[in-house]
Amino acid sequence: MGRVVVKSLPDMKQARNRTLRPSLIREEVVVPPLTKAFAEGKTYHIKTFGCQANVRDEEIMSGYLEVAGFKRASSEEAADLVIINTCAVRENAEEKVYGEIGKFKAHSLKDPEFTLAVCGCMMQEEGAAKKIMSSYPYVNLVFGTHNMPNLLNLLEEHLARKKDLIDVISFPGDIVENLPSSRLDDCKAYVNITYGCDKFCTYCIVPYTRGRERSRAKEDILKECEELVKQGYKEITLLGQNVNSYGKDFKDGTSFATILEDVAKLGIPRLRFMTSHPWDFSDEMLEVIAKYPNIMKCIHLPVQSGNTEMLRLMGRRYSREDYLDLVRRIREKIPGCALTTDIIVGFPNETEEQFLDTLTLCEQVKYDAAFTFIYSPRKGTPAAAINDNVSDKDKHDRFDRLLKVVEAGVMSHSKEMVGKTYDVLADGVSKKDAGRLSGYTESGKLVNFPGPSYLKGHIVPVKIVEDHAFSMIGELQVDPIIVLLDDAAQKLSREEASIRFKEAMKAYREDESVAKIRDDMEDAQKRMMECASKSDDEGYQKAKNEYMSLADLYKKHPVVANLAAAESELEPLLKEVAEILE
Repeated sequence: MGRVVVKSLPDMKQARNRTLRPSLIREEVVVPPLTKAFAEGKTYHIKTFGCQANVRDEEIMSGYLEVAGFKRASSEEAADLVIINTCAVRENAEEKVYGEIGKFKAHSLKDPEFTLAVCGCMMQEEGAAKKIMSSYPYVNLVFGTHNMPNLLNLLEEHLARKKDLIDVISFPGDIVENLPSSRLDDCKAYVNITYGCDKFCTYCIVPYTRGRERSRAKEDILKECEELVKQGYKEITLLGQNVNSYGKDFKDGTSFATILEDVAKLGIPRLRFMTSHPWDFSDEMLEVIAKYPNIMKCIHLPVQSGNTEMLRLMGRRYSREDYLDLVRRIREKIPGCALTTDIIVGFPNETEEQFLDTLTLCEQVKYDAAFTFIYSPRKGTPAAAINDNVSDKDKHDRFDRLLKVVEAGVMSHSKEMVGKTYDVLADGVSKKDAGRLSGYTESGKLVNFPGPSYLKGHIVPVKIVEDHAFSMIGELQVDPIIVLLDDAAQKLSREEASIRFKEAMKAYREDESVAKIRDDMEDAQKRMMECASKSDDEGYQKAKNEYMSLADLYKKHPVVANLAAAESELEPLLKEVAEILE
């Protein structure tokens, strides 16, 4: 590996460290000279695997690259720089990464300036970075989740030294604010509120790859969300490995319910959050979710197993009874709330009886959706050291049986939706049918329905007409033009020019001196008409002079002048709305 400069490698002991306190860093993006010159006229592509947190990481890396001067490529084949953003949660995700890296060998051989980087959670595992650099010599950069704010400097060092680099820091993590961002969607946004996790479930690699649990300041979160609302976003999802733990590290009484309520008050049409840990789910959270209509009544609540002993071995901190009691409280406080979950099958030494507890729990809860997995050992986690006596055949058999129970619950909810109308946020044209739009209900159910493409980003009423279990077919229940008109009116009402016009109009209507001038002008006008009917030229001229004097006074009145200026400022916006509707 003489071609490779190893700056740092992952260390699981350092990753476990929870004594070091995180620092708050206010990022100031400085583009190094070689990187800036290299980026000119070049494009990038980021291939992301894994969860929503990884998607958000992609948006931030895109932000850095675009500040440097890179443009987003139309396809991965057209890109001059490719970053593969990895996931470490499941073994099959890692296998996909190796296949993805292999796709770019020919590109690298053909173009000496082509740059390939691999980053993310998988790189935080011991041995992964070295394996990639030795097996795939055309990879130029390997960096970890904590190195992301240093992306441009890593590129600079690679260009300056003409060497490939490995830089994977293992430490509890900091909080970095003012990160650049290039959002992947213009109507739905992810907002990090916490990073890392301190739960250390025995099967999970996340606390080692993402660091300690640390919360962003409420002011920074609200500032980011407020900006998204101003930009017209329709949905925000608050992200954290365990959002329920938000604020605990502040030790001042701040809780997730606090930030959830404050964001809801900003007026975002749809507010979601994930992921919730059942152990931290408070009644205060339930009160807030129930109180605000714009908080979606859909909760992702990973159970992992329905057996108390398995839960104990997994380090989940709750029992079967605790979980079912939480489900009961949720459904009492928020009737109709959709519940989704994660379930692991074949955890080391899981017995048939313990697995049956998972089946009966699923039958009882009847989830709206469930992500089911066969246990995948992660090197360095406690569970990976357990001698497992569950055969591969039994694991796959249990997985198939679990799917049938989960599907029965999902289908029972889907059947109940037929004939009812739901608000759907249209994501855009359906991937399977160009003549349909697709979007999600409040409960997270996918709906496909006929409609024009310009409804993307709008929340529209859709009647469900067909049940396809995991997705639905619907019919639009409103004229699309009416949707556009309503949306234009709402956007117009939020514009500063519109707000100033309303304020100026209010002042105009309430000003008594202006009202007096208007009344006097009306009286003078009446006298002019009376004199004209009597052929009283002298009286007419006198009344006209009085009217002109009043009109000049009216025009120069500060309240009237202010209204005229506000109206002039509003006019271009009105023309813009008219053009959109045309």
